[in-house]
Amino acid sequence: MWPPNSTPRRPACPSSTRSRRGRRGGFRSVSPDRRTCASEEPRPRSLRRLIQTPGRGRTRRAYPHGVAPRVLVLDSYDSFVFNLVQYLGELGADPVVHRSDVLDVDEAVAVDPDAVLLSPGPGRPEDAGIICAAVHAFAARGVPVLGVCLGHQAIGHAYGASIVAAADLVHGKTSPIEHDGGGVFAGLPAPLTATRYHSLTIDPDSLPAELEVTAWTVDGTIMGIRHREHDVEGVQFHPESVLTGSGHDLLRNFLARVPKRTVGDAAVPGG
Repeated sequence: MWPPNSTPRRPACPSSTRSRRGRRGGFRSVSPDRRTCASEEPRPRSLRRLIQTPGRGRTRRAYPHGVAPRVLVLDSYDSFVFNLVQYLGELGADPVVHRSDVLDVDEAVAVDPDAVLLSPGPGRPEDAGIICAAVHAFAARGVPVLGVCLGHQAIGHAYGASIVAAADLVHGKTSPIEHDGGGVFAGLPAPLTATRYHSLTIDPDSLPAELEVTAWTVDGTIMGIRHREHDVEGVQFHPESVLTGSGHDLLRNFLARVPKRTVGDAAVPGG
């Protein structure tokens, strides 16, 4: 039951720095308090072609099933994003990947997705392209949104929560988390083993009334949030990690609320 009977510590991050890839290529320095979920693993060559650039021909489908729900994946420069893309495809979705700082909100809406996934990535959510603005744009249109790690923080920030230094730097470690059994957590075991890569977190004391906590660690770190009215959820951990229990099932729960498309691109009920 949230909140747990403990208060998380909030020490400052260490003074080291890391780099991230910029939108024009190369790398730029990122201060430690701007780090979240980053990985140095290279993207599979076969999947790099899925990254789309607005205005360069028609959008290609990663999984052209014809009746698959189209999922817009806003990629904030994290190598884990294509693990998420792979999972979505395995579950029957049609993911379309765009860099979060290359297109604007109108271009994102023009993709006409049935659902949106906000990817992990380094830095702070307010600096990661359009992801915070996209939360409001798609929620207002009734399009389901799922944020992962940085994307989860973007949902919190978009509705007014503070993003602060986590009590501990957690990169590549697993934690047992409790959850409310609703939304993307429906039918999943509790506690759930979750793989974490983050040094920032949503401050529970700043959580706005329209958001509710759906998952948490024993020390009170928020691991999941959900909007009380819109179909918007976030998870701080990585469901695509092989060390996360029931990651496929979590994403399946997300897709279960997403309409499929007919061959003519008209939405039909199902998931």
